[in-house]
Amino acid sequence: MMQVSHLLLSLLPWIPGLVCGLMTEDQFTVQEGKSLILPCHYEPQYASNVKYWCRGKMREFCTSLARTDDSLLESKSEDKVTVFDDPEERVFTVTMKNLTEEDSGWYMCGVELGGFWEADVRAFTYVEVSSGIFVVNDRLSEEEGGAVKVQCLYSPKYRESEKKWCRIGNPNSCLATDDEGSYEDVSVAITDDKTGTFTVTIKKLQMSDKGWYRCVVGPKQRTVHVQVLPRPSTTAAASTTNSLAAAKPSVADADAPKRRLTNDCCVRQSLNGQSVVMFASFMLLAALTILATRMWKRKEFAKLRQTMGMKARNKDDFGIVTCKKNPAVFVTVDPMDAQAH
Repeated sequence: MMQVSHLLLSLLPWIPGLVCGLMTEDQFTVQEGKSLILPCHYEPQYASNVKYWCRGKMREFCTSLARTDDSLLESKSEDKVTVFDDPEERVFTVTMKNLTEEDSGWYMCGVELGGFWEADVRAFTYVEVSSGIFVVNDRLSEEEGGAVKVQCLYSPKYRESEKKWCRIGNPNSCLATDDEGSYEDVSVAITDDKTGTFTVTIKKLQMSDKGWYRCVVGPKQRTVHVQVLPRPSTTAAASTTNSLAAAKPSVADADAPKRRLTNDCCVRQSLNGQSVVMFASFMLLAALTILATRMWKRKEFAKLRQTMGMKARNKDDFGIVTCKKNPAVFVTVDPMDAQAH
């Protein structure tokens, strides 16, 4: 039974959710042709371990792209992927350069432990490389009378393509740039820097400007939502300003949630997913424990039956004495012979 207990304890590091020594964001989105820099935070006890970055969602089938020890690289990709470890900050940084749409997929931050019964500490993330066009902020909000700016980033192959700004639901509302990459009227201005960004500015917002729009580059497009807030009156504005000033947190208070997000290794994980994993893990342990207990009881019962059987056989051999009856012999004597004597 002790051996089974040791086996169950050795399985704990292999169960996700019970080990929380490494974390990163769930997903990263980057424009095609750009670079991605992402952090992987780890616990202090892993400061001297080898860190790695690989593509895939299973360690056994994960293709190594970069490691902190160069000698074991499976794929020489130093020009595109690099890993830098900062033990003092307890974070290693992954840099991926010149990304293409084919680079989209699952990746894994890993800390190598090296033991057979010790699974590497891992954290998974999904990298999405947006080809064609990418919007920096697709949810904008501003008061009536103000202005909003939308930055639409595009891939180098669309540098010479026409750029458009369209309102969804109105096919005749599209505004396109000219040969110089610009457009402007009373309410909208569009400028294209010809290096990968065109900016749309909606001026003097009105309540009727609220709604859904599209950045369009060649065949690619991205949606943007613009929210226009009613302009407050002078009295209401003063009251709102005072309320905001009274409720405004200090710098220390504003930074505190950020520190908690950085230091708490479980905050970044989905609570629902973590609960499911934890429940499944404990159910697995419970099932293994019950199975091991039944096997142990069955083994003990078999030993007990064997012992009782041996005792019964010994009793049959030495505890019962059998008596054998000798046959009786009767001799008949002749009476005449008896008188003669």
